[in-house]
Amino acid sequence: MIALSDDTLNALPAGIDVPRYDRRTLKAGIVHIGLGNFHRAHQSWYLHRLMQQGLALDWAIVGAGVRPYDNEMRNRLEKQDFLTTLIALDPAGVVGEVTGSMIGYVPVQKGNRQLIDALAAPDIRIVSLTVTEGGYYIDPVSKGFDVSHADIRHDAAHPDTPRTAFGAIVAALKLRRDGGVGPFTVQSCDNLQGNGTVLRQTVVSLARLNDPDLADWIESNCSFPNSMVDCIVPATGPGEITLVRNMGIDDRAPVTHEHFRQWVIEDDFCAGRPDWDKVGAQFSNDVHGYEAQKIRILNGGHQLIANVAEVLGIETVSQAMQHPLVAGFFRKVEIEEIVPHVTPVPGMTPAAYVDLIETRFSNPRIVDTIRRIAFDGSSRHTGMILPTVRDARAANAPLDGLALAEAAWARMCEGTRDDGSEIAPNDPLWAQLNATAQKAKSSPVAWLEQRQLYGDLADCPRFATSFSRWLNMMYHDGMNAALLTYLKGA
Repeated sequence: MIALSDDTLNALPAGIDVPRYDRRTLKAGIVHIGLGNFHRAHQSWYLHRLMQQGLALDWAIVGAGVRPYDNEMRNRLEKQDFLTTLIALDPAGVVGEVTGSMIGYVPVQKGNRQLIDALAAPDIRIVSLTVTEGGYYIDPVSKGFDVSHADIRHDAAHPDTPRTAFGAIVAALKLRRDGGVGPFTVQSCDNLQGNGTVLRQTVVSLARLNDPDLADWIESNCSFPNSMVDCIVPATGPGEITLVRNMGIDDRAPVTHEHFRQWVIEDDFCAGRPDWDKVGAQFSNDVHGYEAQKIRILNGGHQLIANVAEVLGIETVSQAMQHPLVAGFFRKVEIEEIVPHVTPVPGMTPAAYVDLIETRFSNPRIVDTIRRIAFDGSSRHTGMILPTVRDARAANAPLDGLALAEAAWARMCEGTRDDGSEIAPNDPLWAQLNATAQKAKSSPVAWLEQRQLYGDLADCPRFATSFSRWLNMMYHDGMNAALLTYLKGA
């Protein structure tokens, strides 16, 4: 077993690709906030591949975060010189490589002073984020900036000691403006439609709460490119640790991923950028089309299966796709109720994309848990399922399967499976969702009356009637019966 570090790279087992560039010469150009598995398997990998060609050596990544988890990750990565072992899990085989595009990690501290100073450094030209879909302080109904959130109120009142990543960004941009350093690009890498537009709204709105002039400067000088990111990256657990150890590497934070990546980016960078397109990324003026297809079909597809599988006690995505009723439900809803509302993009029709996603979800080597994809349904359903419901409502198109998916979410939030076992809390709003789900057992429409999530969908008789029917059937006859009834068209 070889402990991963700069000193041991040349001693790693044969077949493990390692950095061929001199990491001692790398210079920071990017600070990435929210450095979890997805970033290390995706954006960091693209940069690493550029560096393998001798390019972008002044664009190295410094990690950062504002949560306790970020400090735990920093401690693990620091002990191995911020290297990561990536393991591609393909049905044809398993391939490992070590990436080295990350060279540091800002200490996590109350008030985020060191993060602000790191962001204000002149060499930093991009600040990127993966803070989850629900991390942008968006009001779920109006889609505007949530000025009432306690974190936002704190940052507005204490701009020099912010709690949030966005507060740190605003504070750093103030220092850069006042010091004549200039702006940086702020780049969201989250699964959020119009992620750059949403990020601009959050940063500019927060700045405007106490410094309108700074807000105007940010809006005029900084750029917030939209992007679409795609790669299935499971959480790291004992199985992943064992897998990397079986390769002969002692890595405290390895990452497994599918052998597929896609990154479509709007080319809007106010202070330069790496040439990611030289290693497979796409720059496009139609990011919206790509992200709409991906969010509605892939991310929406995750939500189709997540809750029904959790209620049935299925543990992984690939196992769910082996269940004939779950797989049939997934395909029928995708083809009949989602695809009609998705516009094709160059080289890929929505129906062909469903076929691709079905294959990816069925990969048995990817141990992607149902619990992971079911997490934070309050953000994911509102962003990935309900927009299609509203399109179907407006077009008077089929929506029974989408209503079943929402009923399955309500059923899951009740907190028990069909076999009576307990479902542990799995949403930032779990207490509220669980209490409402209990009421919905006897009055299903109570779930839809969560207008902060559903808007006026409770007032749509076609959707509300279908939703109520499915939820009643789930409690009376079980989840399998509801799925079978839907597939029979009964």
